[in-house]
Amino acid sequence: MRRALTIVVAAVAAATALAPPVLAEPSLRWGDCEGLDVPGLQCTTVDVPLDHRNPDGPQIEIALSKLASKNPEQRRGVLLTNPGGPGGAGLDFPVGLGLPQSVLDTYDIIGFDPRGVGRSTPVTCDLTPEQQSRGNIPPYAHNAVDVLEQAKNAKAVAEQCAKSETAHLLPFISTAATARDMDLIRGKLGEDKLSFLGYSYGTHLGAVYTTLFPERSDRIVLDSNLVPAGLDREASRLFGPGMEERFPDFAAFAASHPEYGLGATPEAVTAKFHELSDRLDQKPVDGIDGSTFRLLTFGGLYRDNRMPRLAETWRALDTNQPLPPTATEAAAQDVDNLVSSHLYVLCNDNRWPRSIGTYVHDTAVDRERFPLFGGAGANIRPCAFWSTEPAEPPVRVGDRGPSNVLLSQNTNDPGTPLAGAEKMHRALGDRSRMVTAEQGGHGAYLLGANQCLNDAVTTYLTTGERPAEDLVCS
Repeated sequence: MRRALTIVVAAVAAATALAPPVLAEPSLRWGDCEGLDVPGLQCTTVDVPLDHRNPDGPQIEIALSKLASKNPEQRRGVLLTNPGGPGGAGLDFPVGLGLPQSVLDTYDIIGFDPRGVGRSTPVTCDLTPEQQSRGNIPPYAHNAVDVLEQAKNAKAVAEQCAKSETAHLLPFISTAATARDMDLIRGKLGEDKLSFLGYSYGTHLGAVYTTLFPERSDRIVLDSNLVPAGLDREASRLFGPGMEERFPDFAAFAASHPEYGLGATPEAVTAKFHELSDRLDQKPVDGIDGSTFRLLTFGGLYRDNRMPRLAETWRALDTNQPLPPTATEAAAQDVDNLVSSHLYVLCNDNRWPRSIGTYVHDTAVDRERFPLFGGAGANIRPCAFWSTEPAEPPVRVGDRGPSNVLLSQNTNDPGTPLAGAEKMHRALGDRSRMVTAEQGGHGAYLLGANQCLNDAVTTYLTTGERPAEDLVCS
C-alpha cells in the first residue's frame, strides 16, 4: 500500500537471546468476537512484553481470532495467518480467505491484529483527514519540485508520529517484535510448532519468524513475496516495474470491451492512460488529479475483478461523468491507525536515505524507466525523517533451518513483482521451493484462478508434500 540495511542480527544468536519457553498446555480463554459477525469465529487477547528484552516489563495486548477445526482426528495444529500491510488487521482473515475444507480440517486457523494494529494495542500519528486521504504510498513526482513538496508533507507526518500519544511505543513496533509475539502466541496455544500463511508484507513477517525460530516452524507458506528486507526502499521502487508488467493485462481487457471507449487496442488504452494523467494534472475532476489517477489505477490492477470498476472510473474521468460508487470492500479499520502502524513498522525495519537529493535523483531515473508509476515508488516517505531507533535491529532472512517453506507467486504482480520473490527465494536457499503462476494480480493462492498453484499450496498445507523442484504453472 517498501533502504539500505542497517546492523542486522544473526538468526541463531537472536533466537537464543530472546526465545520464550515452549508451553505444553494452552492458556487462552476464547469467546465471541465483539463487532465481528462471523459464524464460528472466536476471539481472545494475549499480553506480550512491549520490549521482548524485558519480558517482565510493561505489557501490550494482542487480539487473536480462531476458526477451530471441526475434525479432531485430522487436526494437525494451528495455522497463523497474516493478510499483509504492514498495518493490516487480520482478525477476520481466517474466514474471508475462503480456505478449502481440507485445510480447515487440518488446522485451527488463527488470525491476529499485529502489535500497534486495530484491536491490539493501537498506535497513532494523529493524522489529519487530508493526511489520511494521502494513504501510505507517496504521490507521483513529476519533477524535483514535487519531491520537495512531498518532503515537507513527509517530515510533518514523521514529527507528528514522534509527538503522538503513542510515541513511547515507536521503538517497539517492528517485524522482529511481531515475530516474537507470534512465538509467544504459539506457546499460549499449547503448540510445539506453528504453521503460517502470509501474503504480501506477511511474507516478510513469516520469513523473519522462521529465521528466528526455525525449529518451531512447521509448514510455512509465503504468498506474493517481498524482497528479503521487507518493505524497504528497494521494494518500494519495484512498484514501477511491477505496474509496467501488470498494466498490459488491463490494457487488453479495456481494448476488448469497446463499451468503455478507452481505445480499440492495448496501445490505444496505454496512450489514454498518459493522456488522462496529463489532463487531470492540469484540471482535476472530483478532486482526482493525475497523481491520484495513477495510484487508483495501480490499486485497480491488484485483482482481475477490479478491472471493470477501474475501466468505469477511467470512462467517467475521461467524459466528465459521475464516478462509479465507491467500492464496498474497504476495511473497517481506522485509517489513521492503518497508516500510522504501517509507518511505525516501515521506518523501524530499515534505514531510508536522509538526503532529499537522493529521492530527486531516483524519481527522475524511475520516471524514465517506468513511466506509469516509477515517480511514485521512488518518492520520499516519512521514514527519511524518522527520529527514533528500533529497540531491536532488523533480522536478516537466512537459509539456516529445515526445508519447510513454500513460496507462491504470480508472474505479473504489481505490488510484489516476481523479481522480489526470486530474491526472497535465494535468501532462504534450500529451505524454500517456489511455485509460480503465469497470471496477474497481487495475491496468488486462492486469490487467483490458477488451479495448479492453488492445488500445490493446499497439498503442502494438508500433507506436507511440496514440489520436489520449483514449479511454474502455466
